[in-house]
Amino acid sequence: MNVVRLVFALLLAAFASVLSAQENAVTESWYEVDAINPGLGDLPGDVQRGTPQATMESFLALGRENRWQDAAHLLDLANFPQEEQAEIGPELAEQLFTVIDRKIVVNWYQLLDRPDALDARAVSEGAVAGQPRRSLLLALIDMDGRPVSLRLNRLQVEGQDPAWLFSRQSIDNMPRLYELYGPSRIEELLPDPLRQRAFWGLRWWEVICLPIILALAIGLGRLTYNVMSRGLGRTRRDTGSDSILVALRPPVILTVVAGTLAITTGNLFPFSGRIDTILSPLVAIGLVTAVIWAIINLSDAVIDRLVSFDGDALTKTGEGQEKKRELATKVAAIRRAMIVIITLFGVGLVLREANLMKTLGFSLLASAGAFTLILAFAARNMLSNVMASLQIALNQSARIGDKIVYDGHLCSVERINFTFVQLREWTGKRIVVPVVDFVGEPFENWTMTDPALIGEVRLKLAHTADVPALRARYYDVLDKLDTEEEAELAGDRGVFVAGHDVFGQEVLFMVPCPDPNTAWARICEVREQVLAAAAELGTEARPVFPAVGAMDAG
Repeated sequence: MNVVRLVFALLLAAFASVLSAQENAVTESWYEVDAINPGLGDLPGDVQRGTPQATMESFLALGRENRWQDAAHLLDLANFPQEEQAEIGPELAEQLFTVIDRKIVVNWYQLLDRPDALDARAVSEGAVAGQPRRSLLLALIDMDGRPVSLRLNRLQVEGQDPAWLFSRQSIDNMPRLYELYGPSRIEELLPDPLRQRAFWGLRWWEVICLPIILALAIGLGRLTYNVMSRGLGRTRRDTGSDSILVALRPPVILTVVAGTLAITTGNLFPFSGRIDTILSPLVAIGLVTAVIWAIINLSDAVIDRLVSFDGDALTKTGEGQEKKRELATKVAAIRRAMIVIITLFGVGLVLREANLMKTLGFSLLASAGAFTLILAFAARNMLSNVMASLQIALNQSARIGDKIVYDGHLCSVERINFTFVQLREWTGKRIVVPVVDFVGEPFENWTMTDPALIGEVRLKLAHTADVPALRARYYDVLDKLDTEEEAELAGDRGVFVAGHDVFGQEVLFMVPCPDPNTAWARICEVREQVLAAAAELGTEARPVFPAVGAMDAG
Protein backbone atom coordinates (compact mmCIF):
# COMPACT_ATOMS: atom_id res chain seq x y z
CA MET A 1 0.00 0.00 0.00
CA ASN A 2 2.83 2.37 0.78
CA VAL A 3 4.24 1.79 -2.68
CA VAL A 4 0.86 2.47 -4.31
CA ARG A 5 0.46 5.69 -2.31
CA LEU A 6 3.97 6.77 -3.29
CA VAL A 7 3.30 6.19 -7.00
CA PHE A 8 -0.04 7.99 -6.74
CA ALA A 9 1.64 10.94 -5.00
CA LEU A 10 4.30 11.12 -7.71
CA LEU A 11 1.65 11.11 -10.44
CA LEU A 12 -0.25 13.90 -8.68
CA ALA A 13 2.95 15.91 -8.37
CA ALA A 14 3.78 15.44 -12.05
CA PHE A 15 0.26 16.42 -13.08
CA ALA A 16 0.42 19.50 -10.85
CA SER A 17 3.75 20.51 -12.33
CA VAL A 18 2.32 20.24 -15.85
CA LEU A 19 -0.66 22.41 -14.88
CA SER A 20 1.67 24.87 -13.22
CA ALA A 21 3.87 25.04 -16.29
CA GLN A 22 0.83 25.65 -18.48
CA GLU A 23 -0.43 28.31 -16.11
CA ASN A 24 2.96 29.99 -16.07
CA ALA A 25 3.08 29.84 -19.88
CA VAL A 26 -0.27 31.61 -20.00
CA THR A 27 0.53 34.15 -17.32
CA GLU A 28 3.90 34.89 -18.90
CA SER A 29 2.48 35.72 -22.34
CA TRP A 30 3.70 39.31 -21.98
CA TYR A 31 6.81 41.30 -21.13
CA GLU A 32 7.04 42.51 -17.52
CA VAL A 33 7.95 46.22 -17.27
CA ASP A 34 8.14 48.70 -14.41
CA ALA A 35 6.15 51.40 -16.23
CA ILE A 36 4.69 52.25 -19.64
CA ASN A 37 5.66 55.69 -20.95
CA PRO A 38 5.54 57.53 -17.58
CA GLY A 39 6.56 60.78 -19.26
CA LEU A 40 3.35 60.97 -21.34
CA GLY A 41 0.93 61.38 -18.43
CA ASP A 42 -2.45 59.72 -18.11
CA LEU A 43 -3.85 57.50 -20.88
CA PRO A 44 -6.77 59.15 -22.77
CA GLY A 45 -10.05 57.37 -22.31
CA ASP A 46 -10.67 56.67 -26.01
CA VAL A 47 -7.25 55.06 -26.58
CA GLN A 48 -7.66 51.29 -26.64
CA ARG A 49 -4.67 48.98 -26.49
CA GLY A 50 -5.95 45.77 -24.92
CA THR A 51 -5.74 43.73 -28.14
CA PRO A 52 -3.52 43.95 -31.26
CA GLN A 53 -6.51 44.96 -33.38
CA ALA A 54 -7.61 47.62 -30.91
CA THR A 55 -4.10 49.11 -30.81
CA MET A 56 -3.86 49.36 -34.60
CA GLU A 57 -7.39 50.75 -34.98
CA SER A 58 -6.78 53.37 -32.27
CA PHE A 59 -3.43 54.40 -33.74
CA LEU A 60 -4.78 54.82 -37.29
CA ALA A 61 -7.84 56.72 -36.05
CA LEU A 62 -5.72 59.08 -33.93
CA GLY A 63 -3.32 59.59 -36.83
CA ARG A 64 -6.10 60.63 -39.20
CA GLU A 65 -7.19 63.20 -36.61
CA ASN A 66 -3.56 64.39 -36.12
CA ARG A 67 -3.75 63.57 -32.38
CA TRP A 68 -0.08 62.68 -32.17
CA GLN A 69 0.19 63.34 -28.42
CA ASP A 70 -2.46 60.71 -27.75
CA ALA A 71 -1.11 58.34 -30.40
CA ALA A 72 2.28 58.35 -28.61
CA HIS A 73 0.66 56.26 -25.83
CA LEU A 74 0.62 53.34 -28.28
CA LEU A 75 4.41 53.43 -28.68
CA ASP A 76 6.93 51.78 -26.38
CA LEU A 77 9.23 54.70 -25.54
CA ALA A 78 11.24 52.85 -22.91
CA ASN A 79 14.53 53.62 -24.69
CA PHE A 80 13.99 57.37 -24.23
CA PRO A 81 14.41 59.27 -20.93
CA GLN A 82 11.18 60.02 -19.13
CA GLU A 83 11.62 63.77 -19.43
CA GLU A 84 11.98 63.50 -23.25
CA GLN A 85 9.02 61.21 -23.93
CA ALA A 86 6.40 63.97 -24.05
CA GLU A 87 8.41 65.86 -26.64
CA ILE A 88 9.70 63.06 -28.86
CA GLY A 89 6.64 60.75 -28.60
CA PRO A 90 4.30 62.77 -30.87
CA GLU A 91 7.04 63.19 -33.47
CA LEU A 92 7.74 59.44 -33.54
CA ALA A 93 4.02 58.67 -33.70
CA GLU A 94 3.63 60.89 -36.77
CA GLN A 95 6.65 59.24 -38.40
CA LEU A 96 5.26 55.77 -37.66
CA PHE A 97 1.88 56.69 -39.11
CA THR A 98 3.56 57.95 -42.28
CA VAL A 99 5.68 54.79 -42.68
CA ILE A 100 2.63 52.55 -42.17
CA ASP A 101 0.65 54.62 -44.66
CA ARG A 102 3.46 54.55 -47.26
CA LYS A 103 4.80 51.01 -46.96
CA ILE A 104 2.27 48.69 -45.31
CA VAL A 105 -1.16 47.32 -46.11
CA VAL A 106 -2.47 46.17 -42.73
CA ASN A 107 -3.44 42.50 -42.63
CA TRP A 108 -6.45 42.65 -40.31
CA TYR A 109 -6.77 38.86 -40.34
CA GLN A 110 -3.44 38.72 -38.54
CA LEU A 111 -4.43 41.29 -35.90
CA LEU A 112 -6.79 39.24 -33.75
CA ASP A 113 -9.21 40.92 -31.40
CA ARG A 114 -8.06 38.84 -28.41
CA PRO A 115 -5.96 40.06 -25.48
CA ASP A 116 -3.68 37.02 -25.72
CA ALA A 117 -3.56 37.11 -29.59
CA LEU A 118 -4.15 33.36 -29.66
CA ASP A 119 -5.01 32.24 -33.19
CA ALA A 120 -7.51 29.41 -32.95
CA ARG A 121 -7.58 29.16 -36.78
CA ALA A 122 -3.89 28.34 -37.12
CA VAL A 123 -2.95 24.90 -38.41
CA SER A 124 -1.92 22.45 -35.71
CA GLU A 125 1.56 22.07 -37.23
CA GLY A 126 2.28 25.79 -36.73
CA ALA A 127 4.97 26.77 -34.27
CA VAL A 128 2.59 28.97 -32.22
CA ALA A 129 -0.68 27.15 -32.92
CA GLY A 130 -3.01 27.38 -29.93
CA GLN A 131 -0.55 29.41 -27.84
CA PRO A 132 -0.86 32.92 -26.40
CA ARG A 133 1.35 35.51 -28.09
CA ARG A 134 3.34 38.36 -26.65
CA SER A 135 4.80 39.65 -29.91
CA LEU A 136 3.31 39.98 -33.40
CA LEU A 137 5.18 40.71 -36.62
CA LEU A 138 3.27 43.25 -38.70
CA ALA A 139 5.66 43.66 -41.62
CA LEU A 140 9.26 43.63 -42.81
CA ILE A 141 10.54 46.91 -44.25
CA ASP A 142 13.77 47.33 -46.16
CA MET A 143 16.20 49.72 -44.44
CA ASP A 144 19.65 50.28 -45.92
CA GLY A 145 19.71 46.93 -47.65
CA ARG A 146 18.42 44.84 -44.75
CA PRO A 147 14.88 44.02 -43.58
CA VAL A 148 13.77 45.44 -40.24
CA SER A 149 10.62 44.35 -38.47
CA LEU A 150 7.61 46.34 -37.37
CA ARG A 151 6.15 44.60 -34.31
CA LEU A 152 3.51 44.85 -31.63
CA ASN A 153 4.58 43.70 -28.16
CA ARG A 154 2.39 42.91 -25.15
CA LEU A 155 3.61 44.73 -22.00
CA GLN A 156 2.35 44.55 -18.43
CA VAL A 157 2.98 46.65 -15.37
CA GLU A 158 2.41 44.74 -12.16
CA GLY A 159 -1.16 45.22 -10.99
CA GLN A 160 -2.37 46.58 -14.37
CA ASP A 161 -3.91 45.01 -17.47
CA PRO A 162 -1.48 44.08 -20.26
CA ALA A 163 -1.26 46.48 -23.22
CA TRP A 164 -0.23 46.03 -26.84
CA LEU A 165 2.28 48.67 -28.04
CA PHE A 166 4.55 49.15 -31.01
CA SER A 167 7.87 47.62 -29.93
CA ARG A 168 10.79 49.74 -28.83
CA GLN A 169 13.01 48.22 -31.56
CA SER A 170 10.51 49.32 -34.19
CA ILE A 171 10.33 52.82 -32.69
CA ASP A 172 14.14 53.10 -32.63
CA ASN A 173 14.16 52.53 -36.43
CA MET A 174 11.47 55.14 -37.13
CA PRO A 175 13.70 58.19 -37.80
CA ARG A 176 15.67 56.35 -40.46
CA LEU A 177 12.57 54.73 -42.00
CA TYR A 178 10.83 58.11 -42.12
CA GLU A 179 13.89 59.58 -43.81
CA LEU A 180 13.70 56.84 -46.45
CA TYR A 181 9.96 56.64 -47.00
CA GLY A 182 8.58 59.95 -45.70
CA PRO A 183 7.39 62.83 -47.89
CA SER A 184 9.94 63.94 -50.48
CA ARG A 185 11.02 67.55 -50.87
CA ILE A 186 8.89 67.89 -53.97
CA GLU A 187 5.84 66.60 -52.11
CA GLU A 188 6.42 69.06 -49.27
CA LEU A 189 6.35 71.91 -51.81
CA LEU A 190 2.90 70.90 -53.04
CA PRO A 191 -0.07 73.00 -51.90
CA ASP A 192 -2.11 71.68 -48.99
CA PRO A 193 -5.24 70.82 -51.05
CA LEU A 194 -3.22 68.33 -53.11
CA ARG A 195 -2.00 66.62 -49.93
CA GLN A 196 -5.51 66.05 -48.61
CA ARG A 197 -7.21 62.65 -48.75
CA ALA A 198 -9.21 61.95 -51.90
CA PHE A 199 -10.60 58.40 -51.95
CA TRP A 200 -9.48 54.84 -51.17
CA GLY A 201 -6.98 56.29 -48.72
CA LEU A 202 -5.10 58.13 -51.50
CA ARG A 203 -4.13 61.78 -51.61
CA TRP A 204 -5.11 64.04 -54.46
CA TRP A 205 -1.55 64.37 -55.70
CA GLU A 206 -1.33 60.55 -55.95
CA VAL A 207 -4.52 60.41 -57.99
CA ILE A 208 -3.13 63.04 -60.37
CA CYS A 209 0.52 61.95 -60.54
CA LEU A 210 0.07 58.19 -60.98
CA PRO A 211 -1.36 58.36 -64.54
CA ILE A 212 1.24 61.00 -65.46
CA ILE A 213 4.11 58.82 -64.20
CA LEU A 214 2.77 55.75 -66.03
CA ALA A 215 2.43 57.77 -69.24
CA LEU A 216 5.97 59.14 -68.77
CA ALA A 217 7.42 55.62 -68.31
CA ILE A 218 5.63 54.31 -71.41
CA GLY A 219 6.67 57.38 -73.42
CA LEU A 220 10.33 56.96 -72.47
CA GLY A 221 10.09 53.29 -73.43
CA ARG A 222 8.70 54.25 -76.83
CA LEU A 223 11.44 56.84 -77.28
CA THR A 224 14.08 54.22 -76.42
CA TYR A 225 12.59 51.89 -79.03
CA ASN A 226 12.78 54.60 -81.69
CA VAL A 227 16.37 55.50 -80.81
CA MET A 228 17.57 51.88 -80.83
CA SER A 229 15.66 51.07 -84.02
CA ARG A 230 17.18 53.91 -86.05
CA GLY A 231 19.49 52.48 -88.67
CA LEU A 232 18.08 48.98 -88.19
CA GLY A 233 14.99 49.49 -90.28
CA ARG A 234 13.04 48.45 -87.14
CA THR A 235 14.23 44.89 -87.63
CA ARG A 236 12.24 42.33 -85.71
CA ARG A 237 14.01 40.19 -83.17
CA ASP A 238 13.53 36.94 -85.06
CA THR A 239 15.14 38.32 -88.24
CA GLY A 240 18.14 39.90 -86.57
CA SER A 241 19.13 37.37 -83.95
CA ASP A 242 22.86 37.92 -84.47
CA SER A 243 22.64 41.69 -83.89
CA ILE A 244 23.73 42.76 -80.42
CA LEU A 245 21.75 45.99 -80.68
CA VAL A 246 18.56 44.19 -81.69
CA ALA A 247 19.11 41.62 -78.92
CA LEU A 248 19.44 44.33 -76.26
CA ARG A 249 16.53 46.45 -77.46
CA PRO A 250 13.63 44.69 -75.61
CA PRO A 251 15.40 44.40 -72.20
CA VAL A 252 16.67 47.99 -72.45
CA ILE A 253 13.13 49.24 -73.11
CA LEU A 254 11.82 47.24 -70.13
CA THR A 255 14.65 48.60 -67.96
CA VAL A 256 13.81 52.18 -68.94
CA VAL A 257 10.13 51.69 -68.09
CA ALA A 258 10.79 49.92 -64.77
CA GLY A 259 13.63 52.29 -63.85
CA THR A 260 11.46 55.33 -64.49
CA LEU A 261 8.77 53.94 -62.20
CA ALA A 262 11.35 53.06 -59.55
CA ILE A 263 12.95 56.53 -59.53
CA THR A 264 9.76 58.55 -59.64
CA THR A 265 7.81 56.48 -57.11
CA GLY A 266 10.76 55.75 -54.83
CA ASN A 267 12.53 59.11 -54.63
CA LEU A 268 10.44 61.89 -56.13
CA PHE A 269 6.89 60.87 -55.22
CA PRO A 270 6.72 58.06 -52.61
CA PHE A 271 3.19 56.69 -52.93
CA SER A 272 1.00 55.28 -50.18
CA GLY A 273 1.03 51.61 -49.27
CA ARG A 274 -1.99 50.72 -51.41
CA ILE A 275 -0.09 51.72 -54.55
CA ASP A 276 3.42 50.86 -53.36
CA THR A 277 2.46 47.24 -52.61
CA ILE A 278 1.53 46.86 -56.28
CA LEU A 279 4.21 49.00 -57.93
CA SER A 280 7.19 47.73 -55.91
CA PRO A 281 6.76 44.05 -56.89
CA LEU A 282 6.03 45.04 -60.50
CA VAL A 283 9.18 47.18 -60.65
CA ALA A 284 11.25 44.37 -59.11
CA ILE A 285 9.78 41.86 -61.56
CA GLY A 286 10.45 44.25 -64.47
CA LEU A 287 14.10 44.85 -63.56
CA VAL A 288 14.86 41.18 -62.91
CA THR A 289 13.06 40.18 -66.11
CA ALA A 290 15.07 42.76 -68.05
CA VAL A 291 18.35 41.32 -66.74
CA ILE A 292 17.28 37.75 -67.55
CA TRP A 293 16.04 38.83 -70.98
CA ALA A 294 19.31 40.64 -71.72
CA ILE A 295 21.42 37.62 -70.71
CA ILE A 296 19.34 35.26 -72.86
CA ASN A 297 19.26 37.55 -75.89
CA LEU A 298 22.99 38.29 -75.71
CA SER A 299 23.71 34.58 -75.41
CA ASP A 300 21.51 33.92 -78.44
CA ALA A 301 23.27 36.61 -80.44
CA VAL A 302 26.71 35.20 -79.63
CA ILE A 303 25.57 31.60 -80.22
CA ASP A 304 23.99 32.48 -83.57
CA ARG A 305 27.31 33.98 -84.68
CA LEU A 306 29.29 30.89 -83.64
CA VAL A 307 26.86 28.07 -84.43
CA SER A 308 24.51 27.76 -87.41
CA PHE A 309 20.94 26.63 -86.69
CA ASP A 310 19.85 26.88 -90.33
CA GLY A 311 17.87 23.74 -91.10
CA ASP A 312 18.77 23.81 -94.80
CA ALA A 313 22.49 24.03 -94.05
CA LEU A 314 22.41 21.32 -91.40
CA THR A 315 20.47 18.81 -93.50
CA LYS A 316 23.19 18.82 -96.18
CA THR A 317 25.53 15.87 -96.32
CA GLY A 318 29.26 16.01 -96.41
CA GLU A 319 32.32 15.98 -94.23
CA GLY A 320 31.77 17.53 -90.81
CA GLN A 321 27.97 17.75 -91.10
CA GLU A 322 27.45 15.15 -88.36
CA LYS A 323 29.53 17.19 -85.91
CA LYS A 324 27.68 20.37 -86.88
CA ARG A 325 24.32 18.74 -86.16
CA GLU A 326 25.55 17.39 -82.83
CA LEU A 327 27.03 20.75 -81.88
CA ALA A 328 23.84 22.64 -82.80
CA THR A 329 21.70 20.24 -80.77
CA LYS A 330 23.97 20.36 -77.71
CA VAL A 331 24.26 24.14 -77.80
CA ALA A 332 20.46 24.42 -78.06
CA ALA A 333 20.12 22.11 -75.02
CA ILE A 334 22.65 24.14 -73.03
CA ARG A 335 20.72 27.28 -73.93
CA ARG A 336 17.46 25.76 -72.67
CA ALA A 337 19.08 24.60 -69.44
CA MET A 338 20.59 28.06 -68.96
CA ILE A 339 17.19 29.69 -69.45
CA VAL A 340 15.63 27.39 -66.83
CA ILE A 341 18.38 28.08 -64.28
CA ILE A 342 18.38 31.85 -64.84
CA THR A 343 14.58 32.01 -64.71
CA LEU A 344 14.42 30.05 -61.45
CA PHE A 345 17.10 32.29 -59.97
CA GLY A 346 15.24 35.39 -61.12
CA VAL A 347 11.92 34.17 -59.69
CA GLY A 348 13.59 33.42 -56.36
CA LEU A 349 15.23 36.85 -56.35
CA VAL A 350 11.91 38.57 -57.05
CA LEU A 351 10.10 36.63 -54.31
CA ARG A 352 12.89 37.47 -51.88
CA GLU A 353 13.36 41.13 -52.68
CA ALA A 354 9.76 42.07 -53.38
CA ASN A 355 8.30 39.86 -50.62
CA LEU A 356 5.67 39.07 -53.22
CA MET A 357 3.59 36.58 -51.29
CA LYS A 358 2.92 38.88 -48.37
CA THR A 359 2.88 42.10 -50.37
CA LEU A 360 0.11 40.98 -52.68
CA GLY A 361 -1.92 39.42 -49.93
CA PHE A 362 -1.18 35.77 -50.66
CA SER A 363 0.29 34.98 -47.24
CA LEU A 364 -2.57 32.77 -46.12
CA LEU A 365 -2.63 30.90 -49.43
CA ALA A 366 1.14 30.49 -49.46
CA SER A 367 1.37 29.42 -45.80
CA ALA A 368 -1.09 26.60 -46.41
CA GLY A 369 0.95 25.36 -49.35
CA ALA A 370 -2.01 25.72 -51.72
CA PHE A 371 -0.22 28.23 -53.92
CA THR A 372 2.70 25.84 -54.34
CA LEU A 373 0.35 23.02 -55.29
CA ILE A 374 -1.43 25.20 -57.85
CA LEU A 375 1.87 26.25 -59.44
CA ALA A 376 3.14 22.66 -59.46
CA PHE A 377 -0.02 21.39 -61.15
CA ALA A 378 0.04 24.19 -63.73
CA ALA A 379 3.74 23.65 -64.48
CA ARG A 380 3.52 19.85 -64.60
CA ASN A 381 3.11 19.53 -68.37
CA MET A 382 5.60 22.30 -69.08
CA LEU A 383 8.28 20.76 -66.87
CA SER A 384 7.74 17.32 -68.38
CA ASN A 385 8.24 18.78 -71.86
CA VAL A 386 11.36 20.66 -70.73
CA MET A 387 12.87 17.49 -69.29
CA ALA A 388 11.96 15.57 -72.45
CA SER A 389 13.69 18.20 -74.62
CA LEU A 390 16.82 17.86 -72.49
CA GLN A 391 16.53 14.08 -72.83
CA ILE A 392 16.60 14.38 -76.63
CA ALA A 393 19.70 16.54 -76.44
CA LEU A 394 21.47 14.09 -74.15
CA ASN A 395 20.72 10.85 -75.98
CA GLN A 396 21.02 12.46 -79.47
CA SER A 397 18.06 10.47 -80.77
CA ALA A 398 17.15 13.41 -82.98
CA ARG A 399 19.40 16.32 -83.79
CA ILE A 400 18.69 19.63 -85.45
CA GLY A 401 18.97 18.98 -89.19
CA ASP A 402 18.30 15.23 -89.01
CA LYS A 403 16.07 13.75 -91.69
CA ILE A 404 13.37 11.62 -90.05
CA VAL A 405 10.09 9.88 -90.83
CA TYR A 406 7.58 10.77 -88.12
CA ASP A 407 4.03 9.44 -88.22
CA GLY A 408 4.34 8.80 -91.94
CA HIS A 409 5.75 12.26 -92.70
CA LEU A 410 9.19 12.63 -94.30
CA CYS A 411 10.63 15.74 -92.65
CA SER A 412 13.70 17.29 -91.05
CA VAL A 413 14.15 18.48 -87.46
CA GLU A 414 14.13 22.26 -87.63
CA ARG A 415 13.94 23.27 -83.95
CA ILE A 416 13.91 21.53 -80.57
CA ASN A 417 12.21 23.97 -78.22
CA PHE A 418 11.19 23.75 -74.58
CA THR A 419 7.73 22.36 -75.12
CA PHE A 420 7.60 21.29 -78.77
CA VAL A 421 9.68 19.98 -81.64
CA GLN A 422 9.33 21.81 -84.94
CA LEU A 423 9.54 19.53 -87.98
CA ARG A 424 9.67 20.70 -91.59
CA GLU A 425 8.10 18.41 -94.17
CA TRP A 426 9.63 18.07 -97.61
CA THR A 427 6.74 20.15 -98.99
CA GLY A 428 7.70 23.06 -96.72
CA LYS A 429 4.90 22.48 -94.20
CA ARG A 430 5.74 22.71 -90.50
CA ILE A 431 4.66 19.99 -88.07
CA VAL A 432 4.62 21.01 -84.39
CA VAL A 433 4.79 18.07 -81.99
CA PRO A 434 4.84 18.27 -78.16
CA VAL A 435 8.20 17.05 -76.96
CA VAL A 436 6.64 14.41 -74.70
CA ASP A 437 4.70 12.94 -77.65
CA PHE A 438 7.77 13.11 -79.86
CA VAL A 439 9.88 11.18 -77.35
CA GLY A 440 7.11 8.67 -76.68
CA GLU A 441 6.48 7.74 -80.34
CA PRO A 442 8.87 5.70 -82.53
CA PHE A 443 10.31 7.42 -85.59
CA GLU A 444 12.86 6.70 -88.31
CA ASN A 445 16.07 8.71 -88.22
CA TRP A 446 17.71 8.53 -91.62
CA THR A 447 20.85 10.47 -90.60
CA MET A 448 21.49 9.12 -87.11
CA THR A 449 24.76 7.37 -87.95
CA ASP A 450 25.37 7.13 -91.73
CA PRO A 451 23.71 9.42 -94.27
CA ALA A 452 23.73 6.64 -96.86
CA LEU A 453 20.58 4.50 -96.92
CA ILE A 454 18.68 2.03 -99.04
CA GLY A 455 15.25 2.84 -100.38
CA GLU A 456 12.66 0.26 -101.32
CA VAL A 457 10.40 -0.05 -104.31
CA ARG A 458 7.92 -2.95 -104.09
CA LEU A 459 5.92 -4.10 -107.11
CA LYS A 460 3.25 -6.75 -107.41
CA LEU A 461 3.94 -8.78 -110.57
CA ALA A 462 2.19 -11.69 -112.20
CA HIS A 463 3.49 -15.19 -111.53
CA THR A 464 4.69 -15.37 -115.15
CA ALA A 465 6.65 -12.09 -115.00
CA ASP A 466 10.22 -12.16 -116.33
CA VAL A 467 12.05 -11.05 -113.19
CA PRO A 468 15.62 -11.49 -114.62
CA ALA A 469 14.80 -9.23 -117.58
CA LEU A 470 13.29 -6.63 -115.26
CA ARG A 471 16.35 -6.91 -113.04
CA ALA A 472 18.61 -6.06 -115.99
CA ARG A 473 16.50 -3.05 -116.90
CA TYR A 474 16.61 -1.98 -113.23
CA TYR A 475 20.43 -2.08 -113.27
CA ASP A 476 20.45 0.03 -116.44
CA VAL A 477 18.27 2.64 -114.71
CA LEU A 478 20.64 2.83 -111.75
CA ASP A 479 23.70 3.06 -114.00
CA LYS A 480 22.23 6.13 -115.68
CA LEU A 481 21.38 7.79 -112.36
CA ASP A 482 24.54 6.96 -110.41
CA THR A 483 27.36 9.45 -110.05
CA GLU A 484 30.87 8.46 -109.01
CA GLU A 485 29.95 8.84 -105.36
CA GLU A 486 26.74 6.86 -105.80
CA ALA A 487 28.55 4.12 -107.72
CA GLU A 488 30.32 3.16 -104.50
CA LEU A 489 26.95 1.95 -103.23
CA ALA A 490 26.52 -0.43 -106.20
CA GLY A 491 27.05 -3.42 -103.95
CA ASP A 492 23.82 -2.57 -102.17
CA ARG A 493 21.74 -3.02 -105.31
CA GLY A 494 19.43 -5.96 -105.54
CA VAL A 495 16.14 -7.34 -106.83
CA PHE A 496 14.44 -9.99 -104.75
CA VAL A 497 11.16 -11.85 -104.82
CA ALA A 498 10.09 -10.96 -101.30
CA GLY A 499 6.78 -12.84 -101.25
CA HIS A 500 3.85 -14.20 -103.23
CA ASP A 501 0.16 -15.02 -102.95
CA VAL A 502 -2.69 -16.02 -105.22
CA PHE A 503 -2.60 -12.59 -106.88
CA GLY A 504 1.05 -12.74 -107.90
CA GLN A 505 4.58 -12.25 -106.66
CA GLU A 506 5.97 -9.32 -104.71
CA VAL A 507 9.31 -8.08 -106.06
CA LEU A 508 11.57 -5.84 -103.99
CA PHE A 509 13.92 -3.39 -105.76
CA MET A 510 16.63 -1.97 -103.48
CA VAL A 511 17.59 1.62 -104.33
CA PRO A 512 20.96 2.79 -102.91
CA CYS A 513 20.81 6.46 -101.87
CA PRO A 514 23.93 8.43 -100.86
CA ASP A 515 22.05 10.87 -98.63
CA PRO A 516 18.51 11.35 -97.28
CA ASN A 517 18.04 14.73 -98.97
CA THR A 518 17.86 13.14 -102.44
CA ALA A 519 16.57 9.73 -101.36
CA TRP A 520 12.85 10.34 -101.82
CA ALA A 521 13.23 11.87 -105.29
CA ARG A 522 15.60 9.08 -106.35
CA ILE A 523 13.20 6.37 -105.16
CA CYS A 524 10.31 7.98 -107.03
CA GLU A 525 12.34 8.21 -110.23
CA VAL A 526 13.45 4.57 -110.01
CA ARG A 527 9.85 3.47 -109.43
CA GLU A 528 8.68 5.42 -112.47
CA GLN A 529 11.28 3.91 -114.81
CA VAL A 530 10.88 0.37 -113.45
CA LEU A 531 7.13 0.59 -113.98
CA ALA A 532 7.74 1.77 -117.53
CA ALA A 533 10.16 -1.12 -118.11
CA ALA A 534 7.62 -3.61 -116.75
CA ALA A 535 5.03 -2.24 -119.17
CA GLU A 536 7.45 -2.60 -122.10
CA LEU A 537 8.09 -6.19 -121.11
CA GLY A 538 4.34 -6.83 -121.12
CA THR A 539 4.22 -7.48 -117.41
CA GLU A 540 1.24 -6.31 -115.39
CA ALA A 541 2.65 -4.50 -112.36
CA ARG A 542 1.35 -2.36 -109.58
CA PRO A 543 3.09 -0.91 -106.52
CA VAL A 544 2.74 -2.51 -103.13
CA PHE A 545 1.96 -0.08 -100.31
CA PRO A 546 3.70 1.18 -98.37
CA ALA A 547 5.94 1.61 -101.37
CA VAL A 548 8.57 3.91 -99.84
CA GLY A 549 10.78 2.79 -97.02
CA ALA A 550 14.35 3.24 -95.98
CA MET A 551 16.93 1.35 -94.03
CA ASP A 552 20.51 2.19 -93.16
CA ALA A 553 23.05 1.21 -95.78
CA GLY A 554 25.20 -0.29 -93.07
